[in-house]
Amino acid sequence: MAKTLPAGRYLYCGSARGPGGLRARIARHLRRRKTLRWHVDRLTTRGTVFAVWAIPGGDECDLVARLAALPVPLPGFGSSDCRRCRSHLLAWPEGVELGLGPPA
Repeated sequence: MAKTLPAGRYLYCGSARGPGGLRARIARHLRRRKTLRWHVDRLTTRGTVFAVWAIPGGDECDLVARLAALPVPLPGFGSSDCRRCRSHLLAWPEGVELGLGPPA
């Protein structure tokens, strides 16, 4: 059964391993027309991406842990192969500071 997210701000923490690296993965996710391969593709084809924080050499699970105070809207989203995280998608309520610095 498909889940519907309410309108709001969300953060997806993902890695960019694979051909082309970080730049290619971000460019792919920002395209509206693409084959739906990853969970995040379902968001980026319907929602609006306002910013991307790129952390070269970073780890998605470490980032989720750093942002652990944020709510998890969909358990298992983007983390079906992860044993550490409940989700790689986090809700970002208005007024909450992330402490990540400016987006890349």
